[in-house]
Amino acid sequence: MRSIEGQIVDTDRGRVKGAAQGEVISFRGIPYAASPVGELRFAPPRPHPGWTGVREAVQAGPAVPQAASRLEQVMGRRVPDWNEDGSLTVNVHTPQRALTGGQPRPVLVWWHGGGFTSGSGGWDWYDGGRLAALGDIVVVTANYRVGPLGYLYLPQIGAANLGPQDQAAVLRWVKNNIASFGGDPRNVTVGGQSAGAYSALSLALDPQTTGLVDRVLLESGPFGLPPQDPRNAAENAEAYLRLLGVPAGDDAAKALRALPVEQLLSAYGRLAGRLARPGNAAPPMYPVLGAPGVPRTWQQELAGGALEGKPLLIGTTRDEATAFFAFDPHIQNLTTAGALHILTGQIGEQAHEIYQRHADRLPQATPAQIFTAVQTDELFRDGALQIADHHAAGGNATYIYRFDYQPTEDEHSLGATHCGELPFLFNTFDAYPDSPMLGKVGDAQQALGHTFATSVAEFVTTGSVHDWLPYAPATAARVRHFG
Repeated sequence: MRSIEGQIVDTDRGRVKGAAQGEVISFRGIPYAASPVGELRFAPPRPHPGWTGVREAVQAGPAVPQAASRLEQVMGRRVPDWNEDGSLTVNVHTPQRALTGGQPRPVLVWWHGGGFTSGSGGWDWYDGGRLAALGDIVVVTANYRVGPLGYLYLPQIGAANLGPQDQAAVLRWVKNNIASFGGDPRNVTVGGQSAGAYSALSLALDPQTTGLVDRVLLESGPFGLPPQDPRNAAENAEAYLRLLGVPAGDDAAKALRALPVEQLLSAYGRLAGRLARPGNAAPPMYPVLGAPGVPRTWQQELAGGALEGKPLLIGTTRDEATAFFAFDPHIQNLTTAGALHILTGQIGEQAHEIYQRHADRLPQATPAQIFTAVQTDELFRDGALQIADHHAAGGNATYIYRFDYQPTEDEHSLGATHCGELPFLFNTFDAYPDSPMLGKVGDAQQALGHTFATSVAEFVTTGSVHDWLPYAPATAARVRHFG
């Protein structure tokens, strides 16, 4: 049931009232699961108990508890807005016309990044209203548990890939509820950026959720990062418990659920410091292989045909890894020998050959710049190309892009860095004041954003882009460049 020109909508847990913004009605902060507090902290998501009357859905729910993003120097700072209570929410942006009749609209469920450690689907960076209006689509963003709350690996207490389990719960919520918002539950694109792209691919491949995914949008996924090995994840969990002073065993769950969440975040920060190594972008906790949501590696799932028949749009920025290393003096002061030492530890003896190949391509570059270019390929681009090559070789609709925009004034030599396409996709330039990855915004930037977002919306709607040749394996000429 809908009323007041679509601003009040029924969900399976109660009625919600959104707010009109131009051509779109936005419903923010709708719970998709019970608050993960008390006995539900470090537990799989449980159904929300629901509410009576009409719930105001005009303000995004709080972020999941987290520390500041390590990319604040690139994207800009945020004022903390987290609260464990009420954090598992979705935001739905739908064209007003979709709520007043006509055909149900295609749906984009989009996951924020943040290295599995930070981020919120409710932040203005990812506001889906303008994209929904531009493409005449329904855009859904959501929170999922991050950091230790989402990725602590203690399966004996029920904590194993809770972040991915939250995401699966969101997809089930979309299936059950999106028709009330004018969306088509049989036409759902799952996408995201960075950790969100990693999550989107996992949801598309996992037998438990693949049936809820029709198309896949992957922006700058760190596909060179293998899922965490369960033994390594268990070791990190034990180290984390020691930092908290929590004994392992049957009483760990009770102790962890009794601690202030600030202590959980503080210990996670200390663990990250202990595990940090120069040139290593991996967080202390992230999706674990064999746990819910990640039964096998993406390479194994692709080989088994799990993505067959799902159109794919995948891409990277040109200079992904500058976001992680441009402000790191350990990297910026590298010598050639130092760069080779780190790379050899990461990828083995082939590091020398790979480093030299990049050095030949970048004859004026410093060792730090060559190292960063290697990391861009190893962590982001090579995996994206491998996924695209495999998918296109199977005769599946595949589109691949590279985002080349860089700000005119680029004091830190970021180039076209990680996250750089986000304000262009969502037309949220005003949410990035003083962001060095963006620079000044004028007509050219607005036009580029319109072109990029239109292509994405067309893919969400049809599974293709009319003025864009589908990708063919190992065909660089069919990579679409933006910027």
